[in-house]
Amino acid sequence: MSERQKKLLKEIVESYIATAKPVGSKSLCKKLSCSSATIRNEMAYLEELGYLEKNHISSGRIPSEAGYKYYVAHLMKPKELSESDAYKLQTIFRNQELALSDAMEACMEIISEITNYTSIVLGKSSEENALQQVSIIPLKDGDIIALVCTDKGIVQNRRFSLPNTISIQEVVKTCEIINKMLIGTPINEVSTRLEYEIKPVIAEKINQYETIFSIFTQTFQDFASKSNETVHVSGKNLLLKEPEYDNVDEIRNIMEKFEDRSLIEKIDSTGHDGGVNIYIGEESEFDSNVTVIKTTYKRNGEEGTIAIIGPKRMEYDRVVGLLTFINKELNKEEE
Repeated sequence: MSERQKKLLKEIVESYIATAKPVGSKSLCKKLSCSSATIRNEMAYLEELGYLEKNHISSGRIPSEAGYKYYVAHLMKPKELSESDAYKLQTIFRNQELALSDAMEACMEIISEITNYTSIVLGKSSEENALQQVSIIPLKDGDIIALVCTDKGIVQNRRFSLPNTISIQEVVKTCEIINKMLIGTPINEVSTRLEYEIKPVIAEKINQYETIFSIFTQTFQDFASKSNETVHVSGKNLLLKEPEYDNVDEIRNIMEKFEDRSLIEKIDSTGHDGGVNIYIGEESEFDSNVTVIKTTYKRNGEEGTIAIIGPKRMEYDRVVGLLTFINKELNKEEE
């Protein structure tokens, strides 16, 4: 591809991103200092290469999926964040009073506000977490809440109803045994130690130990499963403002996908290299008409993925610049 053809492709992609309208040769003559005929010939060549497509209702061209990929790989330069947007995000990341999960949710709201696209955070607890404390909180009518807290400040809880035959004192006593024997144990080892080390001990000291033991077993199982289930979606409706979603079937299709948790979690399973990764169309494994741009984070024993979902006609330079900034900020906090 010649330099003129590269410049032409860049102009067409960025014009289509900005206007959502097919690009004709006349609008490009001044920018490229070429005749309309020359532009048409070059556009035809780019179409032969598979980088442009002809729009059926116009003589103009639009980028193909391959065209977007070439643009991202060779022609795009990420935009730096504005000072005001950078300050908003830094204020959240540097607020020591905010739990990381809360900080990430607040971050997603700002990302959607900045980009007008849908943002997603998929978080999970790292195996670096160790058990710090198990607590029992009595409620009315024989209900209790079992709390599990790690040394990284991650807290999960589960509510139970105690049978009339079991006293709260025995549950608390079991809790004390667990705390004495398991504090400092890595979370991924707790269930095994609970079964083989704790169960024999409480069997000797607690009446109806099996029922009480099941409370703590279920609590830790919940903790292990929920540590991989934190999903927060912000700005789902923003995507519907894009002209790509101008009919009911398209709207229904994308909204159903946002409600499909397993599909959203696939975003986290797609390979990444630690930087900012771009998945266009079919590559996204979410929807063939969108682009997913994502980065990962890991801090204070928690890790996850931040993803921005928009149309293939996405402002790649702004989104990549934004996620590059966030990636650096989070890495800075980790250092």
